[in-house]
Amino acid sequence: MKNPWEEISLDDYENHMSLDSVMQLQALDSIMKKQLEAYHTDTVMILGVAGGNGLRHIDPAKYRTVYGVDINEGYLRASSDRYPELSGVLKCLHTDLTKNTSELPQTQLLIADLLIEYIGYDAFQRAVLQTAPGFVSCVIQINTDTENWVSDSPYLHAFDGLDSIHHQMEEATLTETMNEAGYSLILREEFPLPNGKSLIRADYERKR
Repeated sequence: MKNPWEEISLDDYENHMSLDSVMQLQALDSIMKKQLEAYHTDTVMILGVAGGNGLRHIDPAKYRTVYGVDINEGYLRASSDRYPELSGVLKCLHTDLTKNTSELPQTQLLIADLLIEYIGYDAFQRAVLQTAPGFVSCVIQINTDTENWVSDSPYLHAFDGLDSIHHQMEEATLTETMNEAGYSLILREEFPLPNGKSLIRADYERKR
């Protein structure tokens, strides 16, 4: 059985996320700029890279390797095609993180924006332990309406299959999961969205 993310077209995903009533694509783009600039790192792995939103902020003078990981091969092709200037720097990895993290390379910075919701805390912890980053930067969505966690839009039904894999996020549980993996919370930021939802950025540093 295919993962629902393999069936969602990139156009539907990006058109939904960029609507004025959603504004998540724009918010994630600006957050990723901060994530990429925050630490003295020269390798970064982006879990759930999708079509490469935020990759425009990659400075090839800073980053020698950028790993883009996704379950949808079409998304990865789009990321590569959209950023030819990152040729030789961007390495796309087709991986189902719920089943296989053992082949992920190590990285200094791990970014997971709106990804943990779809793989769960345990799979995310396995990815963190495998990649052994010095820093982990996550974005999760906090929903006031737990029944309708996907924002209403003309593209809403493109996401119907996600109900079967979606995990409701809790900040405390994420931090507990990271503590178990040997990481401490060092930064928390909240970004309100137009529809009453919020994005939470939480950064963690590996304990010495």
